[in-house]
Amino acid sequence: MSSAERVLKSPTLKSMKHADAISQSFGPAAAAYLASAVHAQGAELARLTEMIGATPKARVLDLGCGAGHTSFAAASAAAEVVAYDLTAEMLETVEAEAARRGLTRIRTKQGSVEELPFDDGSFNWVVSRYSAHHWRNVSQALREGRRVLKPGGTLCIMDIAGGSEPLLDTYMQAVEVLRDPSHVRDYTEQEWLALFQTAGFDARTERRWRLRIEFASWIQRIGTPEERAEAIRSLWQAAPQEVREYYRVQPDGSFEMDAIMVLGKQKPV
Repeated sequence: MSSAERVLKSPTLKSMKHADAISQSFGPAAAAYLASAVHAQGAELARLTEMIGATPKARVLDLGCGAGHTSFAAASAAAEVVAYDLTAEMLETVEAEAARRGLTRIRTKQGSVEELPFDDGSFNWVVSRYSAHHWRNVSQALREGRRVLKPGGTLCIMDIAGGSEPLLDTYMQAVEVLRDPSHVRDYTEQEWLALFQTAGFDARTERRWRLRIEFASWIQRIGTPEERAEAIRSLWQAAPQEVREYYRVQPDGSFEMDAIMVLGKQKPV
């Protein structure tokens, strides 16, 4: 058997379904995401809480809730929050932390964003933060989000934004998938607005911001193997000057990402 054949047959390269890749990446990382300052903080959380608070007795669905930071913020303003995620370990972390904080308005549910186990018109708000770039079928997830919203309800997506031009976008997508193979795509602002429109929403951009990424904790949080971490460093080093300047790449590999908050109101049927 040739060396190439041995590599192809290596069990470390065995393919898996995308949902399994997500669980493999995030299951062991639940505690790290709970402790992550990047996920625990942000002006967008305060803005979301303010908007939810303006909805009387709001029922909120948090898609891809991860370790629960968005659910925790929403629970201070909502009547009920459903923390929804594909990964059981994340939901266990949410339950334990919600109990520790005395947040009795939060309940958890496991499942895929592309097939929501909820009745039509169940929620006033459907929200998601730093999760959608892992979704295999964003269009289907948005349609499902619209289905489970009450008339006049709001969908809110907060996520990393793709590069505003192809050169920038290519490097960001490459860095993301090297760090975590469950990554699908960081969508640009224009792509998000189009996706919302197609799913039946009137959409607008509520906020844009830059997210500072400290390289060592970023790769440690998800457990990126050293060979892929080194590939990211090498990619940044080889990037054109305008790419390095735009993402403010530092000697240790730290950099900045674009992030975006998009709101969608249901279009009349």
